[in-house]
Amino acid sequence: MELPLVVGVDGSDSSLMAVDWAVDEAARQGLPLHLVHASLWERYERARPSFGTDRPAEEVTAEHIIASCAERARLRNADVKVSAEVLAEDAVSALLRTGPEAFALVTGCRGRGEVAGMLLGSVGLTVAARAVCPVVVVRGAENNREGAFGSVVVAVGDTADGTGAEAVRFALREAQARGCALTAVRAWRIPSQLPVDHMLIADDTARLREERASAALGDALREAVQDRPGVDVRRHVVEGPAHRVLLEAAARADLIVVGARRRQGHFGLQLGRVAHTLLHHAQCPVAVVPQPG
Repeated sequence: MELPLVVGVDGSDSSLMAVDWAVDEAARQGLPLHLVHASLWERYERARPSFGTDRPAEEVTAEHIIASCAERARLRNADVKVSAEVLAEDAVSALLRTGPEAFALVTGCRGRGEVAGMLLGSVGLTVAARAVCPVVVVRGAENNREGAFGSVVVAVGDTADGTGAEAVRFALREAQARGCALTAVRAWRIPSQLPVDHMLIADDTARLREERASAALGDALREAVQDRPGVDVRRHVVEGPAHRVLLEAAARADLIVVGARRRQGHFGLQLGRVAHTLLHHAQCPVAVVPQPG
């Protein structure tokens, strides 16, 4: 049985966009959809004696949020199986706890009560940096969120640091489910310390760096592509800083996928510069796929 796609909801506009995206994703992948709303009202209400019959306002609000989000999901696609629950936890803990039994976790880019100018809310950032399953932060322009470009992009990093394999597999599955092309991007740099007057040396070094990047890209894709031979895979080796190259690619994508290494025994935020930049600035939804360290 397929694991569910889990969506964190809080009633904000951002979380409603996440619900819409997740319904479409669940339909594409043939997955059930599970909505989670985190509310701590029960923790405090239980500590106080109650002599009245009126229900706490926080309870009513939590039930309204989860019920309205579930109704929104069913109206968007009646064929997707939808379940929902309110958990007496903070949002980060609730989502991280459901991660091991989820196909992926989906969040909006900002939550209720967060500063309007924030690039990414604290919940989305923390969950993306710590979850043991893929996390999709739904952000960007409407065309990108609605799949207008017919393209999934995957960032292919160094195979030695272990951030690529699972991300490539996830991206291939996404492209196959959407019936679109997968663009695999590998960035490379010209060493900045080369003397500008040694043009032949610079040309040879650049050519060598590009060849190595192309070979690394081929190595990262070879095994995964064999498992999904029907996907059109386009390979792009681009000179420039990886975060800039990928932000440009994200502007013309429906989804960008990046890996994140998970180190055992490390409990801090485990995101590299590229993933962090994409989560804050990409013009399309971002999937962060963990790679066990």
